[in-house]
Amino acid sequence: MIIRHVTIDCADPHQLASFWHTVTGWPLSDEDPDDDYALLIAPPPVPGLLFIKVPEGKAVKNRIHFDWMPTDRTRDQEVEHLIALGATLYEDHRTAEGRGWVTLRDPEGNEFCVERSESERGHDTP
Repeated sequence: MIIRHVTIDCADPHQLASFWHTVTGWPLSDEDPDDDYALLIAPPPVPGLLFIKVPEGKAVKNRIHFDWMPTDRTRDQEVEHLIALGATLYEDHRTAEGRGWVTLRDPEGNEFCVERSESERGHDTP
């Protein structure tokens, strides 16, 4: 068994998918365009992100979220980049010695984390 998609409930699937498209660079599917959902196609074997329209708004903290690791920027550069794209700072867990992560929220309030890049980790354990 494999995970095909990670599904995210939201108010505006196309707006939220466009944000994540800009963040990841993953293409939006043009198959069966519909106002009620939008799909980002991730590079295999990563599951796609499926955004589904739901009537209720987000009420509490996510029970599951993404931990992203930048590949071409530092953690701090990635955080600034994501904020410029429309994310907002939620919790800052960076430490004085440079470790830690930052929790952001996407435009609909879904939490996600940005960790240090592989090059910043050096010989650290995850």
